[in-house]
Order: sequence, then structure tokens, then C-alpha cells
Amino acid sequence: MAANDKNKKEYQQRQYSAMDPKERGLFDGWVHAAKNFTGLGLTAEQRKEWELKQDFKKDMSDCKRCEKWRNKMLKTSPLVTFMATQLKASGIDVTAEKMPCIKCSEKRSGGYSPTGDIQLCYNNIFFKGHQEATMVHEMIHAYDDANFKLDWYNLEHHACTEIRAASLSGDCKWTQEFMRANMGFLKHHQVCVKRRAALSVRENPSCKSDKHAEAVVNKVFQSCFTDTHPFDEIY
Repeated sequence: MAANDKNKKEYQQRQYSAMDPKERGLFDGWVHAAKNFTGLGLTAEQRKEWELKQDFKKDMSDCKRCEKWRNKMLKTSPLVTFMATQLKASGIDVTAEKMPCIKCSEKRSGGYSPTGDIQLCYNNIFFKGHQEATMVHEMIHAYDDANFKLDWYNLEHHACTEIRAASLSGDCKWTQEFMRANMGFLKHHQVCVKRRAALSVRENPSCKSDKHAEAVVNKVFQSCFTDTHPFDEIY
């Protein structure tokens, strides 16, 4: 096997040497491009550098995509523009600058800060509908915070806004649940809303356990789930 490999290598070297300078230049350029594209044939150090470059390129691409979708949805999405109007009436101007696309370490697609800023996690957003639901979800938190003066350390307050956001944003549509490998039929929307709300409440420092989060969500579920403001109904 070693002899065959040696003969093959010598043959390839002779073929390479037989090329005229122009052909050799084109071939070298192709090999270089192939290495940069696939990462094959690189040394360990070169591959590490290649992987860093690929990660950077993906980050830039994902971030630009997030910004492009955000800017378009702020103008054309019925749900996003409706929520922007409702927030403006509540004293909050929704702008692209207050909705930055950032890289998040946690497995979340977005976040809301009581300062009024909404974060979009470009590295955890997988398709356009996912981003739209994320934007509306966080805008509902902003709406609740502006109109009901939420105490985010009060678990019932936190659970209520999470129930409303999960239910009204489209976060529990079948397309979203399909991506999470969670499918059901009988009252699946309610099941999804409870699960999503409990997951968020569990992250609250005031929450003691998974059971504690579920108990709080169940306690306020009926009143918060049926409150569809500022929408007329669940869409």
C-alpha cells in the first residue's frame, strides 16, 4: 500500500511538472480556492484559522440577514407594524436601533430589557417566520411592561407576560413547534404556551425549581391566556 501511494504521488508530481506555467498557475489557484472553500488539505494550524474565518463569515451573513428581515418587517409585517403602533400609543417608539441583531450564547431567539430595547439573536433564528414571531413576542413584553408596570422579580407578573407573548406572537404555531419536534393535536396551543412560559419563568432568579415555575404558570394561566390585548383574538 505504501509503495502504491509513493508511486501515485510521484506520478502526480510528474504530471504537475509537465504543465506549462500558465496551466500550473490556474491549477494552483484552483487548489487554493478548493482548500479555502472546503478546508481539505490544510495543516492543523491552517484549518483552525480556516474554521475561524468560516465562523466569522457565517456570523456576518446571519447578522445581515437578521437586519434585513427586521427592517422589512418593521415596514411590512402586519403583526409587527400593529404592535409598533400599539407601542407608540403606549409611549414607546420602536426603531431598528432599539432592536439590534446580536450573537447570543444562550439558546434563545430574542430578549427584552426593561430599558425598552429588544434583542434579536441572529445565531438562533432559523427562518423568516421564526424571526417575526420572536419580534412580536418581545414587543408584547414591551407592551405589557409599558401598560402594566411589570415587576420582573414577581413570578406571577413574569408568568403572565410570558403566557401572553407565547400565545399571541405565533410562537406556538405548528411551524414553530414542528421545528422543535413538539407536535400534538388536542389543545396543543395551550400545552405549548404553558411549556414555553414555564421555561422562561424557570430562568427567573426568584424561581426555585421546574415545579415552582409550572405551578406559577398554572395559577395565572386562565386569566392571562384569555387576555388578548392589544389583539382582538389569538391569530
